[in-house]
Amino acid sequence: MTIARTIRIEGKVQGVFFRDWAIGAARAIGVSGWIRNRRDGSVEAYVVGESGLVDRFTDRLHEGSPASRVDTIDVTDAPVRATDGFTQRPTT
Repeated sequence: MTIARTIRIEGKVQGVFFRDWAIGAARAIGVSGWIRNRRDGSVEAYVVGESGLVDRFTDRLHEGSPASRVDTIDVTDAPVRATDGFTQRPTT
């Protein structure tokens, strides 16, 4: 079953290659969507894929990139939208 989730990651997640690392993880796992920095210092992702793959990606986000520190992750269900690959979006 295809699902979508919006994920907000807080901690030391900007300026530590977190987004690039997450894009690589998403592509390796096989989910699509996007990721972007937020002005408040958090990172936001929209992820679409089979439920088990989305869960696996979410678990990887808890680990974070080698230089990052993930303090909290907030996951909410989202409407499924067509996406092409997994990309980086501008800061919002």
